[in-house]
Amino acid sequence: MTDRIPVLVTGGAGYIGSHAVLALKDAGWPVAVIDNLVTGFRWAVPEDVPFYEGDIADEALLARIFAEQGTRAVMHFAGSVVVPESVSDPLKYYLNNTARTRSLLQAVVDAGVPHVIFSSTAATYGTPDVSPVTEDTPQNPINPYGRSKLMTEWMLADMAQAHALNYCALRYFNVAGADPQGRTGQSTAGATHLIKVAVEAALGKRGHVEVFGTDFPTPDGTGVRDYIHVSDLAVAHVLALEALIAEPARSLTMNCGYGRGFSVLEVLDAVDRATNRTIERRMGPRRAGDPDSLISDNARIKATLPWVPRHADLDTIVAHALAWEARLSEIQPRS
Repeated sequence: MTDRIPVLVTGGAGYIGSHAVLALKDAGWPVAVIDNLVTGFRWAVPEDVPFYEGDIADEALLARIFAEQGTRAVMHFAGSVVVPESVSDPLKYYLNNTARTRSLLQAVVDAGVPHVIFSSTAATYGTPDVSPVTEDTPQNPINPYGRSKLMTEWMLADMAQAHALNYCALRYFNVAGADPQGRTGQSTAGATHLIKVAVEAALGKRGHVEVFGTDFPTPDGTGVRDYIHVSDLAVAHVLALEALIAEPARSLTMNCGYGRGFSVLEVLDAVDRATNRTIERRMGPRRAGDPDSLISDNARIKATLPWVPRHADLDTIVAHALAWEARLSEIQPRS
């Protein structure tokens, strides 16, 4: 069995990070969190997990955390994630996702932390010509969000050549759903993810859902995406950490998706089925740069890790998202 070394989760009060904290904790790993709480929530971190409110660019704070916690691995989720905002405010994304990550990685090297797991994205592929997308598909991001994440992949690859550490970059597809036990979920206001938007509409938190593009070369004309349950994604991070520890000279880059896609209308139909209501759909033009289909080839992660998704079902993802959205109304009453 792998030694369960202390892990620091950056952005551990955010959506995916808080699920990774739970996955680590559930599997018996010592875990601590750093988060600046700009988009995260203190209540999303379990009370018995050491929590540091601060910025990943604060190298002195990181040095103290590494010393206090005996940190031997970092799972890095902290950053900005809204694609349209990255287009309107690119320097924010290069600061938060690239420059601040450089500071984090400097602290990692200075402290001799040997393992890093990075939250990358399928946005690094841009609008690929092939579907499904393999890890060898050319990376040609079309927005500052994707570029800022790709720069971090480059930094990690260069670091692993120069220093005694290894890393895993997991390229996520469309993350959705919430912890099946209702402990955390997607909580940030103004989220742009389709399933989050759809369950908000189903529960009366917004009036309609915009459908961007109905003339794609897909079965129903709407865009097709590979949706992955956030808890399955979190477990993949824990398994990736075990793989890094088992083979310290090997670094990994892997897609993280289910390898099948659902269209926008199929997702909205699933939410309708779950609520026995009909969400108002407003059809609009395509957004610039939206590919017709973005589906992962997940053969590499299946061959590399003993990863067996437990929630690879659209109706399950929607049910968990709906349950969390309803609970969120109790936790965060609308002002």
